[in-house]
Amino acid sequence: MLARLAAWLVRPEPPPLGWGIAAGALFVVLETLLAYPLAQTAPREAIGALFLPGVLIVAIVWGLRLGVATAIASALAFDFFHVHPLRRFTLADLRDWLELAVLLLTAALGGALARLARSRAAEATQRRGEADLIAGLARLVLGAGELPPVLPEAARRIADTLGMPSCSIVLDDPGTADGEPRVVIPLRLDNRTGALVVPAGLPPPVLRRLYDRVLSPLEALLSAAGERAAAEAALRTLAAEQAILRRVAVLVAHGAPPADVVTAVAAETARLLGADATRLLRHEAPGTVTVVAEYGKPGFDSLVGRRLDVSGGVAELVLRTSRPARMDSYGDRRGTLADLARTEGMHSSVAAPVLVDGGVWGVLTVLWARPDPPPPGVEQRLAQFTELVATAVANAEDRAELTRSRARLVFAADEARRRIERDLHDGVQQRLVSLGLELRAAEALVPAQLGELRDRLSRTTDGLRSAFDDLQEISRGIHPAILSQGGLGSAIKALARRSPVPVAVRTGPRRRLPIGVEVAAYYVVSEALTNAAKHAAASEVDIDIEFAPDPATRREQLILSVRDDGAGGADPSLGSGLAGLRDRVEAIGGRLRIASPAGGGTHLSVTLPLEDSQVAART
Repeated sequence: MLARLAAWLVRPEPPPLGWGIAAGALFVVLETLLAYPLAQTAPREAIGALFLPGVLIVAIVWGLRLGVATAIASALAFDFFHVHPLRRFTLADLRDWLELAVLLLTAALGGALARLARSRAAEATQRRGEADLIAGLARLVLGAGELPPVLPEAARRIADTLGMPSCSIVLDDPGTADGEPRVVIPLRLDNRTGALVVPAGLPPPVLRRLYDRVLSPLEALLSAAGERAAAEAALRTLAAEQAILRRVAVLVAHGAPPADVVTAVAAETARLLGADATRLLRHEAPGTVTVVAEYGKPGFDSLVGRRLDVSGGVAELVLRTSRPARMDSYGDRRGTLADLARTEGMHSSVAAPVLVDGGVWGVLTVLWARPDPPPPGVEQRLAQFTELVATAVANAEDRAELTRSRARLVFAADEARRRIERDLHDGVQQRLVSLGLELRAAEALVPAQLGELRDRLSRTTDGLRSAFDDLQEISRGIHPAILSQGGLGSAIKALARRSPVPVAVRTGPRRRLPIGVEVAAYYVVSEALTNAAKHAAASEVDIDIEFAPDPATRREQLILSVRDDGAGGADPSLGSGLAGLRDRVEAIGGRLRIASPAGGGTHLSVTLPLEDSQVAART
């Protein structure tokens, strides 16, 4: 209650002057009336003190002038009504002047205290308004997604709080838009320039408040907002980069070909860094590279497969140091890659090495057509992508080497089979045939009276013939001679003729294929026919052979399909001959797909590359 009363008494704007005159007159009348009961018992000084509160209150609330007027009126009323001779203004006594001086001093003291209190109250109000301003600016500036759209509102709040007619905040361009007289106050920001533009001719107190209490917090808020925007931009860039790395890592984990991986890396890197082209260069011979894959904007000429001299390019620096490098300009560079960059309109580039097994396998190069140098730190960011490319290349080379080694094993096994079959055919089988003929000749020379000997020779000849047939069947199982003599089509037709299940064979163009392809296809058909007869209880089998280009590589491949109408339910994981077939097919780069639903028959679909299988078998 007292605090609110005190705050009302010293409020910045005093009540109307008429209220003050009425209050002063009322105080004088009341104090004069209150003095009458005390006049008989109290001393003169105590009675005069009754007039002090009114003077003090009027001086505090309405100021010094009205307080002095109330003091004079109080002194005259005291002298007129309570000092002898009564109802006469004499002021002859020194005490009359002393009482007047005390009242005037009280008025002066009250007025001074009031001015001080009002100035403090006004300053507190200003500071509260400024604190509210800074708090509001903090919520406005720091809560905005972008800084420029909220600057006009921030300037308006500053102008309203400080009582200025206008105000504006300008970033990166402190100039004014019109010819009106202005005062440009520079803002000290961390990463950019700015200014606070206010009208000229502002009162000095307003300028002091602006400089002392608003400018520094405003600079801190704008700097913080700029830092936050930069941090958010860096975070968005990092998130995009990590998303790209995850997508490329998924390709690597799924065993995608290095060309697909580097194409994805090139496209994603160019999009992330704002580049115009990206190339993966394979280092094969000293001083030369081969373009393995690339990405470029529309109109960019492809160089995939070309061998280039590394002179004058950033790749030369990378190959020499095995570290990332950059070239901010090709203007004064000489060499093949420098000339190529200028021909393509490229001004700068950054490259990082692709390290495989501790050596430089190649170089990933990013190029820009704009005249500005590449962004700082691009080399380190590019190195993260080259690590993924290196992993993809290493995985692909490991898979290729594994495939080649498997193909070599299969080829060696087939060669051993052919050698054994040839040795059996040219040696043991021919010897058995000769022995059979000799026995038949000996049988013909036996006289008729030696019938028992003739019968024994006949039985021996028949047993030798049976042994020859068994050996021939074994030889055919080791490696079918008809496959080497007549090719895949003749061998499959021979299998069909021997099959107890009716077989329909539809073959494509009749031509010889790589021996690895013929052997793999032959054993797939042989195993399928055996399963159809022994396990599936099939009534018919369809065999289709055709040739078609691979949609991915456009290379020719053999497509073999074997389908029966048996019981189905074949499962390669149970250790059947189908598992060995899959190993044989995959060893030469092919694919074997098995569909065998219960009761729905079995379908084997085999795809065998014709070119890669030859290379794999020879390396």
